[in-house]
Amino acid sequence: MPTLSLTAADRSAIAQLELADTMWRRAVGLLGRQALAAETGLLIKPCLQIHTWFMRFAIDAVFVDSNNEIVRVVDTLTPFRSAWGGWRARAVIELPAGTARRHGLQPGMRLRIETS
Repeated sequence: MPTLSLTAADRSAIAQLELADTMWRRAVGLLGRQALAAETGLLIKPCLQIHTWFMRFAIDAVFVDSNNEIVRVVDTLTPFRSAWGGWRARAVIELPAGTARRHGLQPGMRLRIETS
């Protein structure tokens, strides 16, 4: 599976991402993991909505449109919750809880996702 680099528009590094772009990988997502390592994440596409049912840890969910512009950020989504990105969302980036706040991620910002 290819690794992707997630950077802000100013090219500051945010995380290395795994890609979940098949039905099976999207369905499994982060289930069964103990945690997400710092500076890692999961890009799920296509995706309008996620859930954290049966997960063991909280995550940040960053929903982006087809141009990788952030449309919604959900900080510290705890287990057994769900989040919807809105009609413009085309993908979600799941990051360790606190990552979005630490990097100042907010709606309107454009992210860069490139093959590493």
